[in-house]
Amino acid sequence: MSLEVAVAVPFRDAGTDRVGEGRFVVALSLDRDWFSPDQAKRVVDVAAGRGLIERDGNDVVARFDPGDVSVPDEFRPDESVLREQSAFERVLDALVDAGHDKQAAVAAVNSRQRALGVTPEAAAVLYARANGIDVGPAAARVRRDLCEGAD
Repeated sequence: MSLEVAVAVPFRDAGTDRVGEGRFVVALSLDRDWFSPDQAKRVVDVAAGRGLIERDGNDVVARFDPGDVSVPDEFRPDESVLREQSAFERVLDALVDAGHDKQAAVAAVNSRQRALGVTPEAAAVLYARANGIDVGPAAARVRRDLCEGAD
């Protein structure tokens, strides 16, 4: 996943799993010339939304081991990393990463959605959890969206 690789680089360069958010943005924009500063700030938002990092005051903290991420010599992220995935897409990616066939997973989620009368996102979270797949950040987003829709 190119987002995880891009996010790992500032931590690897600093030799730590915690860096200042400003330093993180500089590493992606000025040091590597991968993004504009505004785009690098967007990378922080997207990475936080996907659960790769968390904000702690003015710092960003990796929620994975950046040292475990392989960074190819000629790596350059594309702009698709700036697009935030929907909760459904993130759950589906987690299912595929866990070895589920994508088409079969979508069919199972659709069936669960029809049977329960819930949103596709909620059905995907329920299906993933029933299969032992942790989709915590996506589940939290689905819950938040459901609660906001009930207001």
